Amino acid sequence: MYEHKRVPPISRGQFIARLARHGLVAVGVICASLAVGVVGFHVTEGYSWLDSYVNAAMLLGGMGQVGALNSVAGKAFAGTYALYAGLVVIVVMGLMLAPVIHRVMHKYHWDEAK
Repeated sequence: MYEHKRVPPISRGQFIARLARHGLVAVGVICASLAVGVVGFHVTEGYSWLDSYVNAAMLLGGMGQVGALNSVAGKAFAGTYALYAGLVVIVVMGLMLAPVIHRVMHKYHWDEAK
């Protein structure tokens, strides 16, 4: 996916474009995860769409549940979604940091190869 260490580092403009592409993928992951949470809370707990959004966004943001959970299905969904949300944070951070770390490591190794 990225250039080999024997190839010169990409230009600053190409790097910014790479960061933007990774950012778009990260936003897509977040939006898809938020949609799953909203639908899940709406179906399992019968929350309104707005309340479902608030609960999903709070869990995805790491803040925790807002409303009371009344059903077994809602509690199971909220617990599973909370675990999933924690993984989403890790994935998004990896997506955003990968180009930066690669560029730093690439410049270090490319200088060695000269």
